[in-house]
Amino acid sequence: MIKDTILIMDFGSQYTQLIARRIRELKVFSVIEPCTVDINKIKKINPKGIILSGGPHSVYEKNAPSLNKEILELGIPILGICYGMQILVKNLKGKVIESKEREYGRAEMYIDDHNNLFYAMPAKIVSWMSHTDQVVKLPKGFIVLAHTVNTKYASIGDLDKNIYGVQFHPEVVHTDLGIQVLSNFLFKICDCFANWQLEDFISEQISEIRKKVGNKNVICGLSGGVDSSTAAVLLSKAIGKKLKCIFVNNGVLRKGEAQQVIKNFGNNSKIDFHYVDASKSFLSKLKGVVDPEQKRKIIGHEFIKVFDDEASKIKNVEFLVQGTLYPDVIESVSFFGGPTACIKSHHNVGGLPENMKLNLIEPFRQLFKDEVREIAKILEMPDYIINRHPFPGPGLAIRVIGEVIPSQLKILREADAILEKIIKKNGLYQDIWQSFCVLLPLKTVGVMGDKRTYEYVIAVRAVSSIDGMTADWSKIPFLVLNEISNSIINKVRGVNRVVLDISSKPPATIEWE
Repeated sequence: MIKDTILIMDFGSQYTQLIARRIRELKVFSVIEPCTVDINKIKKINPKGIILSGGPHSVYEKNAPSLNKEILELGIPILGICYGMQILVKNLKGKVIESKEREYGRAEMYIDDHNNLFYAMPAKIVSWMSHTDQVVKLPKGFIVLAHTVNTKYASIGDLDKNIYGVQFHPEVVHTDLGIQVLSNFLFKICDCFANWQLEDFISEQISEIRKKVGNKNVICGLSGGVDSSTAAVLLSKAIGKKLKCIFVNNGVLRKGEAQQVIKNFGNNSKIDFHYVDASKSFLSKLKGVVDPEQKRKIIGHEFIKVFDDEASKIKNVEFLVQGTLYPDVIESVSFFGGPTACIKSHHNVGGLPENMKLNLIEPFRQLFKDEVREIAKILEMPDYIINRHPFPGPGLAIRVIGEVIPSQLKILREADAILEKIIKKNGLYQDIWQSFCVLLPLKTVGVMGDKRTYEYVIAVRAVSSIDGMTADWSKIPFLVLNEISNSIINKVRGVNRVVLDISSKPPATIEWE
């Protein structure tokens, strides 16, 4: 079946893939290309619509990403988001200047036109703004579709040419009915047909993997989490026993985690499972290292080294499978060489050595966590894996702030195990996207048994999210927080204070490092 396709052009937004995900939620296929994509490739893709993403630049900057004017002459409906709207205005001879006041966060937006982009929507919604520039002159043929108190041109459109722009971000959950705005663009303006589903993705990936692998063997970096576990099951369906799963104990796992993974996969007759205890090697390399980026890259390099060594023991190995997700990629490097700003590197993208001997297979590189969970359900994997909270590849190394010391790892493991147990006991585990403890690099004065103590601080981080790209801190009931604090302080030697992280993403990230 031929699928209608929406092309998303990446101008460097941290939300570019989130736009793609929202389009897929609406059952329309989407692809992402850099803003420099060749016009002939666009014609080959033959999209029903084009979305221009936001970005960190200003359109009037010397080296700001530009838009090929030929795209405006294709007769394809276009929606520009934030920077995407501003680059449209610039190309069509409108005017964009720096704002006197930056508009960031929620803003009440008033709809001026309900015929197209805002069809069947209320007169006022809450939108999510994130911009330092503003449009002050519209191009010829454009009208105002929506405004806020501070933004005269919150949305604009040339209805005859089907070119639209929004200054806000409809793709984030903070915008009321943002999905309806995108739906109107897809179905009312682009005339798309909703016929894409994850079952198609699975069958396409299986076909591509079989073609790519041929008669070679593949090793999978299995961590036991939903991403790598689902990747392993998918690859197993595609290539059977040619898949060799390797679980590496890197010394920065949670309490009892190595034993649990061995139990889950070691006795699976369909999986060729190998266990490697490299904890001493990883901890040795991390000794004395404080910088989080350096920690991530050390773990990434050591991880690949271990896999290269293990692969040398298995004949005919040419590929390494990883459960890399798009949030890992977008926070590490610019997508497809685009202008995305780097937030932090991830061990399975930013820490890979240039001379790595194995070729990578990353079937979920363009997916979000919830999409992988849905794939896991389709593949009939057990619930305890599907619903497991995310755990970063660098593990507890980025939750011990500063140098990774074995004695501090022990403290963090015990605290983290207590937190997870209490969260599950109180029926909150499924409602929270991710919860964990962070060991801070400072000590505070306390009192226990009438004696002065001078011990570490544990920070509790729990967030609610849909996709990991944006997140809000979870409103855990006070009685449960009280139980968490008391239990950690009373049961974990070396801790006398527990604090709660109540920051959202953005501006913070979910992990501290």
